[in-house]
Amino acid sequence: MTQSYAPPSFDHWFDHWQHPQVRDLAWLLEAPDLLTLEHAKRPSLAELGLAEPDVRQRFLAQLENSPEQLSTTFGDTSQQKLGLYHESLWQLLLSSAPGTRLLANNLPIIDNRRTLGELDLLYSCRDTGLPIHLEVTVKYYLGLPLGPGAANSHSRWIGPDGKDSLARKSTRLHQHQLPIAHTRQAREAITQHLGMCPPGQLSQRLATPGVLFYPLEGNLPTPQHVNLQHLKGRWLHWQHWQDLIATLPTGMRGAWLQKPYWLAPPPPHQLAPLAQLKHQLTHHFNNKATPVQLALRYPNGYPGGIPHNWLRVFIVNDTWPQQIPLPPQSKE
Repeated sequence: MTQSYAPPSFDHWFDHWQHPQVRDLAWLLEAPDLLTLEHAKRPSLAELGLAEPDVRQRFLAQLENSPEQLSTTFGDTSQQKLGLYHESLWQLLLSSAPGTRLLANNLPIIDNRRTLGELDLLYSCRDTGLPIHLEVTVKYYLGLPLGPGAANSHSRWIGPDGKDSLARKSTRLHQHQLPIAHTRQAREAITQHLGMCPPGQLSQRLATPGVLFYPLEGNLPTPQHVNLQHLKGRWLHWQHWQDLIATLPTGMRGAWLQKPYWLAPPPPHQLAPLAQLKHQLTHHFNNKATPVQLALRYPNGYPGGIPHNWLRVFIVNDTWPQQIPLPPQSKE
């Protein structure tokens, strides 16, 4: 069974924190990206001023001890979309980390009253003051053993709702979200917002954390041009729940993840026995068809000796997928 990748200290990092936003920030600081580009890597811990573990510890502890700041920043997150929540975490991180300063978020790019797009985030490093453009996205894709393209194609990896794919996201990043920052209109928008013209070529960063869920039934290779250290999980149709259970050790516990809290795994006190989860899942799939994401915790770490504790699982109804996004057309 394919395990979910995690650096050796990754799982234990969350056990220090109880506040959900602090746990998610801790996850954000450590989680590997799905896609990595040489010319647009994510902001490094050094750039954020958080390279030293004790500095990260103090930074998160200050937030944990100031829940009013988090409440003011995030408000009611219960109905918030995952993408907007993820952006809000980056806004808080860039505005409060010791090495950076947030300059703008969701900056619209307009040409003759027509909106061409927007820049997710503009920030600067405190030692240079130069603006940097950051695009962020958090994605969860399920791999199809049979589907469009070759076995390692990005088109085989689709969102749980069947409306998005890794191919579409990758294409949009390469053809629109990153290039738009270098247009005349973007430069004018940045100049107007900052009150100064950004010198030379605008530096760019890209953060793409998330999880790829490999099928429980059937083999599927890692998609091409994906970070080999990406987080991995498993997906299965509801009818194969018992097949999954047969592979898991006694004492496994887990939690049903509710949006937007799909980032960090839940604290131990929120975990329930698998029998209780099965009861909830049975009721759900008897009445609904929406996919469900679970975080399952091994009682004594992964049995193969790999130093991690968690298994991410997506369970879908037995007729999933109802739709598969078409591969994006190449830009001429």
